[in-house]
Amino acid sequence: MTSTDFSAAPPAHAARIRTFHPRRGRMSDRQRDALARLWPAYGLEIDDLDGPCDPAALFGRRAPLVLEIGSGMGDATAAMAAADPDRHYLAVEVHTPGIANLLELVERHGLGNVRVAKGDALDLVRAMPEGCLDAVHVFFPDPWPKARHHKRRIIQPAHVALLRSRLAPGGTLHCATDWAEYAEAMRETLAADPGLVDVHDGWAPRPAHRPVTKFERRALTAGREIFDLIHRRR
Repeated sequence: MTSTDFSAAPPAHAARIRTFHPRRGRMSDRQRDALARLWPAYGLEIDDLDGPCDPAALFGRRAPLVLEIGSGMGDATAAMAAADPDRHYLAVEVHTPGIANLLELVERHGLGNVRVAKGDALDLVRAMPEGCLDAVHVFFPDPWPKARHHKRRIIQPAHVALLRSRLAPGGTLHCATDWAEYAEAMRETLAADPGLVDVHDGWAPRPAHRPVTKFERRALTAGREIFDLIHRRR
């Protein structure tokens, strides 16, 4: 694993279009302790990659790999990894308190099948070999609601093609959002990719393996509908 300076300024190449808001946020003493102790063993700084990323080297063994893009505070990632010990989970996040919280959950529950990457998920995916992923999860990404910001959305044709190329045949791309307009845009974009098959021919029922997070509960309380889409690589 690599070390990283969480207070450092973004690198010069960060001027390109990003699909996320860089955030730091305040951490508790417990989170700071977890980050300091556990990052060297479980963390990966994406900007430090200087060549291909070998998933087996990250985990020390080969197993089906799930890429979690935008793991938030990590509760859902930890719950899925605990219930699915035969697969590896690589969570990508930019929010430092969320990274620290997930590391704390990894230690508390003994989750040896979880690693945490900090930085741009698309840069990480570009460094990964084709066909190496069993699944990609994109749960509640930033909807970038203003039209002039739609170019920053993670689910758009070029990004979907990249993600699909890293899926193994039969691997799944699972997206979820509570933003209705973005959900429709997601559905159109995913349906247009010739290498993907819509598993449910439209909106998917929420799979039992996707935990309901605090964010999702707030959305439901506010009366917003949750939309799931699951596509499989041909």
